[in-house]
Amino acid sequence: MTDIRRTVLWVVFTMSLVLLWDGWQKHNGHPSMFSPPAAKPVAAAGSAAQAGVPATAGQAAGATAVPGAPVAAKSEKLTITTDVLTVTLDTQGGDVTRVELPKYLHSPEPGLFDPLLQAVGLKDKPKVEPTPIVLLDAASQSYKAQTGLVGTRGEQLPTHNTLMTVTTPERKLADGANELLVRLESAEVGGVTYVKTYSFKRGDYVIGVKHEVINKGAAALTPQVYVQLVRDGVAGPGGTAFTGTFTGPAIYTDKNKFQKFEFSDLAKGKAEHEKTANDGWVAMVQHYFASAWLHNDAAPREFFVNKLKGAVPEQFAVGMVFTLPQLAPGATATKLDQLFVGPQEENKLAALAPGLELVKDYGIFAILAKPLFWLLEKLHSILGNWGWAIIALVVLLKIAFYWLNASAYKSMAKMKAVGPKIQEMRERLKDKPQQMQQEMMKIYREEKVNPIGGCLPIFLQMPFFMGLYWVLLSTVEMRGAPWLGWITDLSVKDPYFILPLLMTASSLFQVWLNPTPPDPMQAKMMWIMPLAFSFMFFIFPSGLVLYWLVNNILSIAQQWYINKKLGVQN
Repeated sequence: MTDIRRTVLWVVFTMSLVLLWDGWQKHNGHPSMFSPPAAKPVAAAGSAAQAGVPATAGQAAGATAVPGAPVAAKSEKLTITTDVLTVTLDTQGGDVTRVELPKYLHSPEPGLFDPLLQAVGLKDKPKVEPTPIVLLDAASQSYKAQTGLVGTRGEQLPTHNTLMTVTTPERKLADGANELLVRLESAEVGGVTYVKTYSFKRGDYVIGVKHEVINKGAAALTPQVYVQLVRDGVAGPGGTAFTGTFTGPAIYTDKNKFQKFEFSDLAKGKAEHEKTANDGWVAMVQHYFASAWLHNDAAPREFFVNKLKGAVPEQFAVGMVFTLPQLAPGATATKLDQLFVGPQEENKLAALAPGLELVKDYGIFAILAKPLFWLLEKLHSILGNWGWAIIALVVLLKIAFYWLNASAYKSMAKMKAVGPKIQEMRERLKDKPQQMQQEMMKIYREEKVNPIGGCLPIFLQMPFFMGLYWVLLSTVEMRGAPWLGWITDLSVKDPYFILPLLMTASSLFQVWLNPTPPDPMQAKMMWIMPLAFSFMFFIFPSGLVLYWLVNNILSIAQQWYINKKLGVQN
């Protein structure tokens, strides 16, 4: 049984190291060793895709233009301001080329020991004002939202490379107003004028986009409207140094649900997805934030996600193509879409479009993380502080698993009680390993001790604790949320390392409370493991460290109580 316990311990230790290495690889932009093999690309379906529209529509402004479309020699940048968005529109194509989120501020993270050095006066605190988070940014990331037209018979129509003229004067949402409209109109291309009207609403991260297609030519045509998100393949900051969060494009349909695509797979042309549907949306996802093109009305659409040809640096596009009804000469067709650019607030996302809340990355523990987030949010609504909500949630989980933990701690206490007897026996029979093993089994039977009884309950709880870990890692509401005193932001590391030091101390105290393994090597490893893992907590977000610390303290209290109840000396 000792061998079994040792094997279990080594498996846990080895798998932890593997997962840490895999997380470190993902953090540095390398693919996960657990990623499924890339699927073979599927041939495009539908007339538009066969005509090469996604590849054409996916060309970035400034890269290869749509054939025959007039490229703007000089464009104008418009800054549109609301209470929650600062948006830059480019009159070349009417692109959304920059979006700032003034409600979400960013401060450069100090060096690892800077707060300590500043606290003792060895280093001056830099006077840096926080700046708004920039989500879309065409200048630094080639990250932009674009729309345009494509002809089903190869007609050259206005695209995201076509110069447009602004026909409305307002640039800022006026005090007391709830909506701001910005209208852009293209020159006539191929007998068609394209009008795009953006609608900005107070307190809303959703931008309405109205497409008007005016046929000024002499022949009927069937235009297509495409919408797309383009960005480079550099993963944004997110997660921890050991647990990366997903950055990249995603597609959702009711049939295939949520599909996300690694930039590395797209670069190799290895991305399988549904090409046509009557529903769905596309998005670009990163830690805490996302952008998405939404069209909730049932209508046929084609999806594309690919690497842009000829773009330097590498750029990737995800989008949809909609075919409008045939447009007679002199007629106008209208289509409405929505562009979401904002935080991953789960409940608000779910209300915007089916499945949109899935852009919040819970990893493989989503089935447990979602109800845990629901409970955490309810606790926050009562307590009014995310730090206390985390503590309350850990307490509730410990109560829920009390009897399961009690079984494990009783087994550990009994193991500690028979420890001296086991040690004496090992000394006495150290030259007779076979007899030693038999005698050890006899002692376990007589004392009714199960050497692995303390492991199974912990294994059963691990998925729940990992689910909560991902909730804390992925919840944007934690960003900038204070707890108390020196913890002013639960989403960043503890500036003075107080929580990590307490976490390390509590882990070592747990080892002291637990029975000493009879195997000297195993006993040493029990002390080494907490020290080996503790360095992670010095760079983990303080909310995560708080969660583990409270869990440790409650575990210590329960173990101490059971040891005392069973008369085991600590």
